[in-house]
Amino acid sequence: MARVFNFSAGPAMMPEEVLRTAQSEMLDYHGKGLSVMEMSHRSKEYMEIAEQAEQDLRDLYNIPDNYKVLFLQGGGRGQFADVPMNLIKDQNNSADYIVTGAWSKYAYEEGLKYGKMRRIDGVKTVDGLTCWNDDYTISSDAQYVYYCMNETIHGIEHPELPKGAEGKDIVVDISSDVLTRKLDISKFGVVFAGAQKNIGPAGLIIVIVREDLLGRSLSITPSVLDYKIQADKDSMYNTPPTYSWYIAGLVFKWMKEQGGVAEMERRCIERSKILYDYIDSSDFYFSKVAKECRSRVNVPFVLKDEALNAEFLAEAKENGLINLKGHRVLGGMRASIYNAMPVEGVKALVAFMDKFAAAHR
Repeated sequence: MARVFNFSAGPAMMPEEVLRTAQSEMLDYHGKGLSVMEMSHRSKEYMEIAEQAEQDLRDLYNIPDNYKVLFLQGGGRGQFADVPMNLIKDQNNSADYIVTGAWSKYAYEEGLKYGKMRRIDGVKTVDGLTCWNDDYTISSDAQYVYYCMNETIHGIEHPELPKGAEGKDIVVDISSDVLTRKLDISKFGVVFAGAQKNIGPAGLIIVIVREDLLGRSLSITPSVLDYKIQADKDSMYNTPPTYSWYIAGLVFKWMKEQGGVAEMERRCIERSKILYDYIDSSDFYFSKVAKECRSRVNVPFVLKDEALNAEFLAEAKENGLINLKGHRVLGGMRASIYNAMPVEGVKALVAFMDKFAAAHR
């Protein structure tokens, strides 16, 4: 059976080379006579897997030595609680949340349980197009500044640091654009990313935290969610998601072999340009995001006649192009084009879109 091009926002397409390696090692990992998913997380064999995965991620992002890398559970939503519990210090303290879409909004709402959080509206609509809003002021007493670099649902990205956040501990959610662009980790206090888009299977969350931020958690923080406890135990305080961690390691190795983050970014730019150029040249498909604010990895678009949505999705599936339905919040379509998506997949999508448009004019 031929593999399809999977445009899901997550869990997402995986590099075929990684899947084949995992397949070949499923029953017998390197002659050990067992699968990785059967290994003790404290065994010598598994510790080697875990340590190599962390080192490869450190190499890819050039992570400074004064940052801990944690491989945890709970996903991005777990971090919406974990971040304030670990950083706010006192529930009478506050932090600034720059809301640019659904996921930063959810983070802000969760944060309200643990401190006096301030919402900053980070987007605006001009002439029917959505873009970021930089007309705001960061609070002088904010314990940290939180933002989401790429909003998966709305297809908006903000790769620059928040305006006026200099000198503040910046927390950034990079779940959907992790390892798709170069990133200076030293500019952040906490960086986190769910694995299910660019790193591996769902169930793993990676947290990169500067060491001086450890040990300031609220007293109500569960031990399993305490960054310092997890860092002191090398993410082994509880049994981690071992197989997802192993797959992440294979993905990191694949990325390094492909040319690292610089090559991932080049491909990302190429893929998104092909799709956006076609949408912008069409009178049948439209983007509702201003060009300067568009995501490279999540491309929402609408058809001229939304009554054709169901037919578009059905025919796309028949052509091996799946999971193009937009998020229920926005409707329309969405093509998520992460690192594992080959440029051929985007070209196939554009060819189908053109054919479909021609048949329905």
